[in-house]
Amino acid sequence: MTNNNRFQWDLGRFIQTLTYFEVIPFVNWIQDFIQGRPNSSKNIPNGARQVGVILVAGATGGVGKRVVRRLLEQGYKVRALVRDIDKAQSILTDDVELVVADITKPETLTALVMANIQAVICCTAVRVQPVEGDTPERAKYYQGIKFYQPEIVGDTPENVEYQGVKNLIEATAKYLPKAGEELLFDFTKPSTKLKNTWGAVDDVVMGGVSQSQIQLVEETALFAGYVSTANSGGFASVRTKNFTPPFNLSGCEGVELRLRGDGKRYKFFLRTEAQWDSVAYSYSFNTEANTWIDVRIPFAHMIPVFRAKTLKDSPPIDASKICSFQLMLSKFEYDGELNPKFSPGSFALQVESIKAYGGVSLPQFILVSSAGVTRPGRPGINLDEEPPAVRLNDQLGGILTWKLKGEDSLRESRIPYTIIRPCALTEEDGDKEFIFEQGDNIRGKISREDVAKLCVEALQQTKACNVTFEVKEGENTASSIDWQRLFSQLQPN
Repeated sequence: MTNNNRFQWDLGRFIQTLTYFEVIPFVNWIQDFIQGRPNSSKNIPNGARQVGVILVAGATGGVGKRVVRRLLEQGYKVRALVRDIDKAQSILTDDVELVVADITKPETLTALVMANIQAVICCTAVRVQPVEGDTPERAKYYQGIKFYQPEIVGDTPENVEYQGVKNLIEATAKYLPKAGEELLFDFTKPSTKLKNTWGAVDDVVMGGVSQSQIQLVEETALFAGYVSTANSGGFASVRTKNFTPPFNLSGCEGVELRLRGDGKRYKFFLRTEAQWDSVAYSYSFNTEANTWIDVRIPFAHMIPVFRAKTLKDSPPIDASKICSFQLMLSKFEYDGELNPKFSPGSFALQVESIKAYGGVSLPQFILVSSAGVTRPGRPGINLDEEPPAVRLNDQLGGILTWKLKGEDSLRESRIPYTIIRPCALTEEDGDKEFIFEQGDNIRGKISREDVAKLCVEALQQTKACNVTFEVKEGENTASSIDWQRLFSQLQPN
């Protein structure tokens, strides 16, 4: 073209952009059919599911293996901490990531074991074997009550129930995300799925010639390219495909970006509608050249816009249905005003992570302990009326005493926790009503199946945060459970 500010528009790139984001579904269908590609919508991440891993310690035990199964059924990523890989492979399914470690040996609780954990469920316990000279009562107790993980000879209640649990707590504290934060995109761990989620949306969609791309390099997402004002253009951006179902961030205050820029001023967008050209909620931010910074974007400060024009009558963003994310470099600010830090040419923005912040705290460490842990040595206790574990605490190596010290380690750690103290465990099918109490006076029984159900449910209950409680089964079968009501009756420690 003869005009100095006119350049050849790239029709092919325009169609490629619309095809990538499935704006032209018929063209996508033809390409998938011809090339034998699976439907791309199946590759879009599930926004509603948290992306972290649930680490299960004691995963091959009676409670632990049931916890693993229930987590998988609910769509969690599960990592099992085991000491015997062959045993674990014979008990757990291939959907579980296995890591070999020993909570009694803190040097084995490495970054590989703890990487990207969202929460920990600890179901470890000493397996006690009868010894020569046991009293008939103690031998009978061993036969009726089974302690599962760990079971290596030489384990003692002190080593496992206290020191081992304490080791796991201390390792967990180093790697857990901060309470109230939810990691949405972790670019330090690149994957094909993550790469295929983001694509370029440049001013070619309106006749411009700017070009950009996103690459996963150096444990970051690199948004880089060249922005030009030719053909009345002037923006480059990268955007995610729509998430189905959308992210539900309604309990959070906003989004935080960890990034390193080039001194330019960028925009961040969220959309709550799946349409291609829909209302977006925008936030502008400055970067510091070659400097890592954290950019906090409160939902309350995001501006509803349509094609860089503010919408005065639009409602605030509905954070419960975030469909897509977008980063942009544009010559425009809003309503015709220019970006004060804009200049055409090359640019580069590295992003390490995107997370939601300010959410309500959920438990991040679930510890399965035991009812009766405070009763040995408690004044006024009639041992004849107590369960065998309480009566035989000293003969069992002080198992309840050390469990209590393990609990104390968790309470002192400042990790959001739930401590579950089940009564006598059984192999029954479960599905009974739950009876919660606090004060450690409860007696009864409960199935391992129901304890596992309780562990998994506690992960999503804000009222389960920082509470310790005893639990037994009721007489009636429970077809449905009002979890919120159950946990609301508990008092935090």
